[in-house]
Amino acid sequence: MITRVDPQRCTGCGTCQEVCPLDVLRLDGKEKKAVIRYPEDCQTCFVCELECPAGAITVGPFRKERPRIMD
Repeated sequence: MITRVDPQRCTGCGTCQEVCPLDVLRLDGKEKKAVIRYPEDCQTCFVCELECPAGAITVGPFRKERPRIMD
């Protein structure tokens, strides 16, 4: 799960917002920095962390285990 966006490192480029497949991140209107808007939607794909040119995003290393659908 996405755990942090470092406001000191974030440049407000918007890359994270563009690459997130589930629209978890947005740019704050005042600060023009990335903020976590919908943390519950994060699927821990690490795309935002990998693509952030400033290295401002931290994604937790473990996903919650999903329930099995079929045995």
